[in-house]
Amino acid sequence: MRPSPYDTLLDDETWAFVDTSVGFYPADATDLDPAGQRRVYDQLCKAFDSGRPAGVLVREFFLPGPVTAIPVRQYLPAAANPSALVMYLHGGGFILGGLESHDSICAEICDATGYAVIAVDYRLAPEHLHPAPFDDALSAFSHLAATCRLPILLCGDSAGGNLAAAVAWAARSQMRSPAAQVLIYPALGADRSKGSFASHARAPMLTTADLIYYDGLRSGGRPAHDDPSFTPLAASEFAGLPPTLVLTAECDPLSGDGPDYCARLVQDGSKAICIEEQGLVHGYLRARHSVSRARDSFARMVSGIKALGAGDWPY
Repeated sequence: MRPSPYDTLLDDETWAFVDTSVGFYPADATDLDPAGQRRVYDQLCKAFDSGRPAGVLVREFFLPGPVTAIPVRQYLPAAANPSALVMYLHGGGFILGGLESHDSICAEICDATGYAVIAVDYRLAPEHLHPAPFDDALSAFSHLAATCRLPILLCGDSAGGNLAAAVAWAARSQMRSPAAQVLIYPALGADRSKGSFASHARAPMLTTADLIYYDGLRSGGRPAHDDPSFTPLAASEFAGLPPTLVLTAECDPLSGDGPDYCARLVQDGSKAICIEEQGLVHGYLRARHSVSRARDSFARMVSGIKALGAGDWPY
């Protein structure tokens, strides 16, 4: 039996995506160690992988990191010289995912926008606690900003959205700051006891309890809720942040983070807009080829990236 109110909020295509996704997790999934969780997540992502569009050129290399070199994967459009660069930070609760889990997503962004994309394989918890993922993301951006003349957009989903927002805040006063940021159902650190964290506490695909678990795991049990590099919404001011597009899923405990974040940016003089995608769930990027609503959202996302990379604000 499908839980109310999601029995009516989600359409049949989205339920099929949810059911297929849940089917990858064994009954004892909560007992899996991080390595086991990664195996399941990688299998799930592979099942929805659509492959790279023809003509996208890919190479892998390393960027200097604060502790060890950071693996990255670069995507280049075959048809034109890119006029902007997207630095993509993958989701996965800070403990899952990598270059493979979001490969086709990055390749499709490259193909659809004509921009170069660099996916960053930041260190994962619990082996590498906060601020290791943030340090890697900031180091990758700083190196790209120092060596690439193209405007750089920060982009990330879920945990990657958190990292993108944290990097945008940390780099706002650098000589080369981000040209824009696009955050997809990001975890930004709103109060987990109210709002969408209460109304969608048991949403399909992600629960509020999951988020609390991820916070504890990546922090060694000591979540730094007053640190903007851990909790972007903890910043005392948001002046100087770049034009920002946030896309959230209606049926997601994180749906309230986007509007709160954008309101703070606008209040401090930045351009920001949040689009809540109706009837969608956390992780819907994987459903962009099987769910019409997700396909439409991905088109809006790509259109936003394209416009922001050109220095336009279509909102």
